[in-house]
Amino acid sequence: MQRTQQRYYTPEEYLELEEAAEYKSEYIDGQIIPMAGGTANHNRISLNLSAALNFAFRQQDYEVFMGDVRLWIPQKLTYTYPDMMILAGEPEFFNNRKDVILNPQIIVEVLSKSTKGYDREDKFQAYRTLSTFQEYLLIDQTQIHVDQFSKIGKKQWTLREYDEEDEAIALVTVPFEISLQDLYNKVKFEPVESEGESADLEELG
Repeated sequence: MQRTQQRYYTPEEYLELEEAAEYKSEYIDGQIIPMAGGTANHNRISLNLSAALNFAFRQQDYEVFMGDVRLWIPQKLTYTYPDMMILAGEPEFFNNRKDVILNPQIIVEVLSKSTKGYDREDKFQAYRTLSTFQEYLLIDQTQIHVDQFSKIGKKQWTLREYDEEDEAIALVTVPFEISLQDLYNKVKFEPVESEGESADLEELG
């Protein structure tokens, strides 16, 4: 997430540029930052989770929005595209724009190598300024691992980790559960070489 533009842009200028842009960018306090492209695993995980959520919520007052809908974070002057947002009740749109949400209850990010630090730290800090925000899922796409943050009080959050395929993630603030096996269905992990294997390969070379 590198700032490629050094001049200051207003939020209005960003929205105008974003509507005409071929690729998505985030807006952080005057800076426009191009977003990294997705991967096959990122897409598989997002589809697995969104399909399960949509099915579970078909008769309930919750709604799921995917990565094409922006989130406006007023206290941080930030526009971002969460991989997934879950809302309770009706969505609140910023300035009557149907592409900018204000009131997510749960946010999901599928981590990539280039953005996982940003998602865990600065972005999570920004999300916490939203009064409706209650739960945060960080899903690793390179291995079976999910971090679940849940708000338990003012400025208080708990963390639960999942890293075994036979486990199931139960959301705290909405009635929903999914197994890690279903979440990672068809996800293909790259083989990890041990140090010994790497040394053997170097000797062979």
